[in-house]
Amino acid sequence: QRSRIARPGQATRGARFSRATGMLRQGGKSTSFVSGNKKSVHTTFENGSELVEEYDLRTDELLVRKRRTKTTLGGEGKWEYLVGDAPVHFNPDVSTIAESSSNPIFSRKDTERHFQWRIRNLPYPADNYDVSVDNSDNKVVIRTKNKKYYKRIEIPEMKLLEASLVEGALSWHHANNTLVVSYQKPSEVVDLEIKDKAERRKMKTTKDDGDVQCNQQ
Repeated sequence: QRSRIARPGQATRGARFSRATGMLRQGGKSTSFVSGNKKSVHTTFENGSELVEEYDLRTDELLVRKRRTKTTLGGEGKWEYLVGDAPVHFNPDVSTIAESSSNPIFSRKDTERHFQWRIRNLPYPADNYDVSVDNSDNKVVIRTKNKKYYKRIEIPEMKLLEASLVEGALSWHHANNTLVVSYQKPSEVVDLEIKDKAERRKMKTTKDDGDVQCNQQ
């Protein structure tokens, strides 16, 4: 059973916490290419799953991180967006009702020191929200007292590193119909991301003009 005794910014972890850089790319083969003002890193794994990351070419900010796995029949599954906004598609041939623009919109966009999620279109007052850590499954839980919104959030990086979540690292605020939830990254995660940034800079890259400079990592 996980322990809850830890300081914000310090991980409570299992014996296998130590990992190489590129936490979510661990065990895969990565290629990098530049298109426009974005640098993409595409990682494939032996089980057929894929991970795609997009970074701002100038600032190196992570814009999108998405992954997908094969279906039980071997087809391509749907992309799961871990960071960034999933595109909204409406196909009138298969859907009769388009998703309302007033529905809550959930997305993750981290800062240097925090995992961070934004839920737009939540008009309720601040005292209506309850944000907590559920240690039974190591997830952040968002609920409203009026029972209009409920969300359980898993942090893949923390799961991979077998690190327990602690209440003291969690914070949130509400303004302009948007709930912003932050979880302070443990120092181990910050250090790994710094190393990963250096690792990505070393990756040879293919440009979209066909100038091949990239090898699989």
